[in-house]
Amino acid sequence: MKKTMITIVASAMALMAVEAQATTISYTDFTSTTGLTINGNAAAVNDGSRNVLRITPAINGQSGSFFSTSTVNLVSNTSFSSKFSFNINNPHSGGADGLVFVVQPQGNNVGSSGGGIGYQGINNSLGIEFDTWNNGGVDGNNNNHIGVNLNGSISSVVRYNDPVEFQNGQDRFVWVDYNGVTQDLEIRLSTIDLRPSTAVLSYANLNLLSVLGTSNAFVGFTSGTGAANANHDIISWEFRDSFQPVGIAPTGVPEPAPLALLGFGLLGLALARRRRK
Repeated sequence: MKKTMITIVASAMALMAVEAQATTISYTDFTSTTGLTINGNAAAVNDGSRNVLRITPAINGQSGSFFSTSTVNLVSNTSFSSKFSFNINNPHSGGADGLVFVVQPQGNNVGSSGGGIGYQGINNSLGIEFDTWNNGGVDGNNNNHIGVNLNGSISSVVRYNDPVEFQNGQDRFVWVDYNGVTQDLEIRLSTIDLRPSTAVLSYANLNLLSVLGTSNAFVGFTSGTGAANANHDIISWEFRDSFQPVGIAPTGVPEPAPLALLGFGLLGLALARRRRK
């Protein structure tokens, strides 16, 4: 009986450890920025009710970024899953220019300001842009869209025009998942903190390892303003170094809290049986 009880607890703890190892970066807010390198005009600030990481403030001609201080090793087929929330607010002169979620091996740097959204010129990179300014053809003549960008280019390979204004001061929630086995990239977007069942934008046959040139990458965000501006705030962020979509438990494995309760519940049941005997 004792061996059985130890096995139950050990199995539960092992499954919890697998879950913990999959989450390499997690910020519920930015009271602390330990583990991040903040560049350019970016700064951790209080927006009046919470601590956020403001990539660029509502000032013209700004550029900023923040990245993981150390590279993340995307060991599982160069796959990853991430979830973050952002808030773009206080726009002036129409607001501009947006923000970009970036995976790149170059370093803790910042790109261009204005229409470059801090991303332009970062080679060997994947960028998911949330663009708030119409730069003509490269933006599909739309001022409110998500785009998948590669190798520092601001001309998106695929694009989704969102009907809800990004810079309306409302929190937006984003899930980005890349499966290195199927080479599929999916982006989900919502105005509520609940993972949608379907993606708003997908990109197939993306060989991320070929794009990056390595499985070690810095991950983070960039932003830029030009002759128009807004506050570009990241509210929270989670990044996993494998394909494990945030909000979905691994197949056959409950989330950590229920798992722990299951383990101790089984242990209690075993002890009760032992006492009865």
